[in-house]
Amino acid sequence: VQLQASGGGLVQVGGSLKLSCAASGRTNRRYAVGWFRQISGKEREFVVGISWSGDTTHYADSVKGRFTVSRDTVSRHNAWNTVYLQMNSLKPEDTAIYFCAAKATIFSDNGVFTGRNQYSYWGQGTLVTVSS
Repeated sequence: VQLQASGGGLVQVGGSLKLSCAASGRTNRRYAVGWFRQISGKEREFVVGISWSGDTTHYADSVKGRFTVSRDTVSRHNAWNTVYLQMNSLKPEDTAIYFCAAKATIFSDNGVFTGRNQYSYWGQGTLVTVSS
């Protein structure tokens, strides 16, 4: 599966952005999705994860209460759906390249994954810049 993250841009402190993660290719499987971010010279860090069904989410403490992840309703024939990251009350420290990642899973595994190495598929990222 190929992932495409979009929606990044320049925003002022306190502003909002909504990122999207769309998939193409082998989308007829169930995927848990995670959002990660990376600042130049630093390791890629976990931001939020969502289970394949959307029922379960987990946020990094740094974004809890400000960011919200969601995904479109899973359809029977196309398990992939677009995943969104609504980012509110943005801070300068949120400036980073944001990546979405996917992990193929099965119906009975409706968990959230927080480790970079747990994800097999990555998009190329979208830049978010928060100016003060």
